[in-house]
Amino acid sequence: MKRPKLKKASKRMTCHKRYKIQKKVREHHRKLRKEAKKRGHKKPRKDPGVPNSAPFKEALLREAELRKQRLEELKQQQKLDRQKELEKKRKLETNPDIKPSNVEPMEKFGLCKTENKAKSGKQNSKKLYCQELKKVIEASDVVLEVLDARDPLGCRCPQVEEAIVQSGQKKLVLILNKSDLVPKENLESWLNYLKKELPTVVFRASTKPKDKGKITKRVKAKKNAAPFRSEVCFGKEGLWKLLGGFQETCSKAIRVGVIGFPNVGKSSIINSLKQEQMCNVGVSMGLTRSMQVVPLDKQITIIDSPSFIVSPLNSSSALALRSPASIEVVKPMEAASAILSQADARQVVLKYTVPGYRNSLEFFTVLAQRRGMHQKGGIPNVEGAAKLLWSEWTGASLAYYCHPPTSWTPPPYFNESIVVDMKSGFNLEELEKNNAQSIRAIKGPHLANSILFQSSGLTNGIIEEKDIHEELPKRKERKQEEREDDKDSDQETVDEEVDENSSGMFAAEETGEALSEETTAGEQSTRSFILDKIIEEDDAYDFSTDYV
Repeated sequence: MKRPKLKKASKRMTCHKRYKIQKKVREHHRKLRKEAKKRGHKKPRKDPGVPNSAPFKEALLREAELRKQRLEELKQQQKLDRQKELEKKRKLETNPDIKPSNVEPMEKFGLCKTENKAKSGKQNSKKLYCQELKKVIEASDVVLEVLDARDPLGCRCPQVEEAIVQSGQKKLVLILNKSDLVPKENLESWLNYLKKELPTVVFRASTKPKDKGKITKRVKAKKNAAPFRSEVCFGKEGLWKLLGGFQETCSKAIRVGVIGFPNVGKSSIINSLKQEQMCNVGVSMGLTRSMQVVPLDKQITIIDSPSFIVSPLNSSSALALRSPASIEVVKPMEAASAILSQADARQVVLKYTVPGYRNSLEFFTVLAQRRGMHQKGGIPNVEGAAKLLWSEWTGASLAYYCHPPTSWTPPPYFNESIVVDMKSGFNLEELEKNNAQSIRAIKGPHLANSILFQSSGLTNGIIEEKDIHEELPKRKERKQEEREDDKDSDQETVDEEVDENSSGMFAAEETGEALSEETTAGEQSTRSFILDKIIEEDDAYDFSTDYV
C-alpha cells in the first residue's frame, strides 16, 4: 500500500528551464510587434459632428443637448425608482407583518386582496383589474369619475356608469381634471353640458415630485417666493366641501372611490387632496395596478383604483389615447396617425412649426428633421417622431380641446329620476360658486395656442371577466374574414388587370384602398420633398455625413 502524499508538489524548477521559458515569451512578444508594424497603427475615428454648411446647425446642436439632458434625467429617475423598490422589498422581507402607517389595512373595509396578487402575472392582469374595479365600486358610497378636460366625452365609460347606477344608493360625481390645458370658454361650455346630468367639479391636480414630504411645509419655507406651477392645485376646496356636506347629510363615515381611464390623473388627485405623496404618479400609463385605501379624514376615506380596460372594438384614436398597452398592440405609426387624423391640420402646423403636410408620413418625417431625430446616414427617424407625438398627446403638457355636443341627450341608462337622485345630498349652489372661483384662478391657454380635436365619443370598456376571453376569438375571426375578403378581391382584380393594366394601377393609387400603396406613395413624396428642400438651401450637401 502506497503512502499518501501529505504535502503538495513543489513548484521549483531548474534555472535552465526558467530562462528557456522567458526566452520563448520574449520571442512571442517580438513577433506580435512586427505584425503590428506591418498592419499599421489605426487611430479611432472621431465624430465629424455637424458641418458648418448644414442648415439649422445651431438648432440641431441645441436639440441634441436637450436630448442628452432628458436621457440623463430619465436614467436618474429609473435609478431612484429601482432603489425605492429594493428598499420596499427589503422592508417587507425583514418585517413582513408591518404595514405602512399612512395607508390603512383593507381588511377594515372588507377588502382582502393585496397588491402582491395584482402582480401575479401579465396573463391574468386584465382579470385582476376587473376584480379590483368591482371591489372599489362595491366598497364606495361616492364614486368620482375623473375626466380629462381636453376630451371629457372620450373619458366616460358607459359600461362602468351603468354598473354604478344599477348598484343603487351610490352617488356618481364627475371631475374635470387637467383644466389648465383647455381654454376658459371651452371649459365653461363643458361644465354647463355635464352639470345637467351629474354634479361636476373643475379640478387641477398638483403634479408633485416623487420624494415624500408635505406640500404645506414647502410653501411655508418659501413664503416670499412664488410657488411652482406644478405645486398649485385648484378645485381642492370645492371637492372637500362637496364631500364634507354629503358626509354630514349621511351622518356616517363615507368611502369615496376614484375611477377613470389611464393617465387622467386619479392618483394625483388623491395626492393633492391629502397634500402628501401617497400614490405612485408617473408619465407612463397604468401605474396603479391594485386598489389602495387612503384616509383623508376621520369621516372620509378615499380608495384609489386601477384604470378601466379599454375594449379593442373602439376606434383607433380612442385606443391610442386611452389604452395603456396601445403602443404594444398598435404600431406607433398607426396610433400617432390616428390621433393626427382627428386634429385640425392648420393648428397642428402652427403648434409644431412644420410646413403643410399631405399625409401623416410626411408630417412625421418633417417633425423628425425639426427635432433632430435622425438615424444613420441622416435618415429621419419617423417612428421616433410618431412616439414623441403620441407621448405628448397622452401627457399633461399639450393643450388641445373638443367642442361639446350641440344638444344634450342623456344616455339610455340615465333618466330624470336617476339624475335627481344623483344630485340629492350635495350642495350644488356652493359647488357652482367654487367652480366659478377655480375657473377665474386657472390660467388656461388661448384658442390660438391650442389644437382643436374631434372627439370619437364615449369609450367602451370591459367590466366582466368573461368578456375578455370572448373578444379575442372575435378579433381572430374578423381578421380571418378580412383575409378571405382580401383574397377574393385579389382574384377579381387579377382578372380585371389583364384587360386594364394601366387604369387599374392609377385607380388604386388615387383611392388608396391598400395600406402598402399608401405608404410607398407617401415615402416617395416625402423623400422628393426633403431632397428639394435640401438642394434649395445648400447645393453642396453631403449625404454620407451623419448628423447625429
